[in-house]
Amino acid sequence: MGKKFKNKDLAARLGVSGTLVSLVLNNKADQHGIRKDTQEKVLALARQMGYFNMMAEKDVTSPVEETPGIIGMIIPSLNDPFVTGITPYLQKAFASIGLGFSIITKDPDDLRFDRLTQAFKKFYSGLILVGEAADDSTIRALRASDFPFILLEKNLKSGKLNTVNTDMAAGAQLIANHAKKFGYKNIILATDSISIKYDRNLIDEVENALSIIPGMNKPVVAEIIRSASDGDSDFSNLDTLTRPPFRAELIIALHATIVYPIMTHFRKRKLRVPQDIALVSMEEGIGFENLISPVTCLRKPLAGMAIKIANMVWTEIKNSGKGKFKRQINVTPELVVRNSCGSN
Repeated sequence: MGKKFKNKDLAARLGVSGTLVSLVLNNKADQHGIRKDTQEKVLALARQMGYFNMMAEKDVTSPVEETPGIIGMIIPSLNDPFVTGITPYLQKAFASIGLGFSIITKDPDDLRFDRLTQAFKKFYSGLILVGEAADDSTIRALRASDFPFILLEKNLKSGKLNTVNTDMAAGAQLIANHAKKFGYKNIILATDSISIKYDRNLIDEVENALSIIPGMNKPVVAEIIRSASDGDSDFSNLDTLTRPPFRAELIIALHATIVYPIMTHFRKRKLRVPQDIALVSMEEGIGFENLISPVTCLRKPLAGMAIKIANMVWTEIKNSGKGKFKRQINVTPELVVRNSCGSN
């Protein structure tokens, strides 16, 4: 048997009273008006400290229902630095509360996926829908059956769902202030032909942040046409804007995945970053710090996001997807300044 679980130890670590801990663990928190987020913290830490294991060893049923299982995360593509980056943190966060973790890829254009939604509910205790994997039909199907799920990096006009998002308006402002510091006035917002149909909100955020800077010209969106064959993209839209009369001084890449081909293309054109043109990314990419010109980028607080996601999913499972309180959490990214923007 492991170390004995004590309510007072848990209470001390959370900075709450022992009475509050006792009420939560005895399933009386709602009756006494204890906030859902406080209940979440108590139950998550109790799980980590071995409360449920201790109850099982004593062959006693806990007053608080524990629902173990596996969490599935549905993503649009594995080729996403955000997914690659946050996955180890999610695995650790879910493991700490006794849940497994699995990833499922979804092609937004694959109509067969709709038939799999019902099957997922048989294998997973809860789901995380990432970005464009959170389409209307999938959300409707899950809500109709009160299945526990949350949305990650998916902005909705309605606040009736649990969401965890990066505050891209705050991130755009960080980049705008940095551009102001260096006096950049002609700016390109670079995206690609696959992502542009999802980028309207992000483009608006960046344009709004830049528009309040005196003397800043309105940024121009440049679309890189991605070919079906690897490495054969069309950069003509970007090239036009790096020459007179516009002659861009700074490129803001909306996605990390386009930074690498842009850098390769510029080397072929013998354009130097940042001497001839500066570059900033709205996302952090793998190996950005090791490129010839290390890339300035927004960094998401992945470890903190993973903990918030795990606690939110755990609460949804505990409430069987019928929780009355839905939360929208926005986390502020950090601007990591490197050489590509002109900084030494």
